[in-house]
Amino acid sequence: MQALVYTDTQTLIYREEKNPKQINGESIIKVIASGICGSDMHAYHGNDNRRIPPLILGHEVSGVIDKGKEVGKKVVLNPLITCGKCDHCKSGKEHLCDKRIILGMNKPIERQGGFAEYVSIPDKNIYELPKNLSINEAPIAEPCAVALHAVELGQKEIIKSIKDIKVLIIGAGAIGLLCGLILSKVKNCKDIMIVDPNDKRMKESLKYLNADGVKPDSKSIINDNFDFVLDTVGLEKTRQQAIKSVKPGGVIIHIGLTQPSGSFDFRKATLQEITFIGTYCYTNKDFEKTLKILNNKEIGSLNWIEYRELKQGSSAFEDIHNGSCAAPKIILTVNN
Repeated sequence: MQALVYTDTQTLIYREEKNPKQINGESIIKVIASGICGSDMHAYHGNDNRRIPPLILGHEVSGVIDKGKEVGKKVVLNPLITCGKCDHCKSGKEHLCDKRIILGMNKPIERQGGFAEYVSIPDKNIYELPKNLSINEAPIAEPCAVALHAVELGQKEIIKSIKDIKVLIIGAGAIGLLCGLILSKVKNCKDIMIVDPNDKRMKESLKYLNADGVKPDSKSIINDNFDFVLDTVGLEKTRQQAIKSVKPGGVIIHIGLTQPSGSFDFRKATLQEITFIGTYCYTNKDFEKTLKILNNKEIGSLNWIEYRELKQGSSAFEDIHNGSCAAPKIILTVNN
């Protein structure tokens, strides 16, 4: 099969690889589309010790069952593979499973990803493609589930109705935009500000999201002003912006993984009882709920997605790296 292989820092090669072998309890998926995630970019930059080259990245995947129980069925994949037996799995928090692995990782166990013509995955991770979602759009289900999980974690901690709060979203990439769309279109939140230094990406995101778009140094970002802050970037400076901006008693959701350490105003967090929540992935129920949201078109048009062929994947990564891509999300099409 043809695959886009991560071979070294900032190096991806489109080349021939061995087809995955079918094992008991799994199906072989003929990949149709696979999205580029921020975590794929972390690996590309050499900043993810769970993704060591050589490796086929990609975990936002849709396709058709090629070998398995329901050959020919159009599907979307939940790439989070869990044991189903630990306390986390039994409690419905599968994303915190002690033995969790994800497509496109090779630590702790190798799982080749979806930037290829074929991928193998457990049958329990396969979901039927919703009838109102195209197979090329379907990889957006995975980051949308991440956003839904993050928004609803924060919603549980906010003392006011979510319709009446002031929200700051840091980062206008796919996760930031999806958080904004869920807040505005699903949760009916009216007062949203989104911040990003990339003018092209901001302009594109604001075509679909009813929000105020500003740069990080904007005077519109007032300290102690926001009930709910979502940091979808995860840099030291974005965490600092989050803690400065949040109101006393407010909530910060930390989604981004770009920079794992750095200074943070713990004095304010303590004296003003700021709730800080780290969030990772989503539960199975979140994923199922996301598919219903997408099927019902609750977050509106997905025309903000850009599509490129898998063999153009290396240049797509370069464009994201250089900041020259306006689209919040690039999906690579494979067997079209």
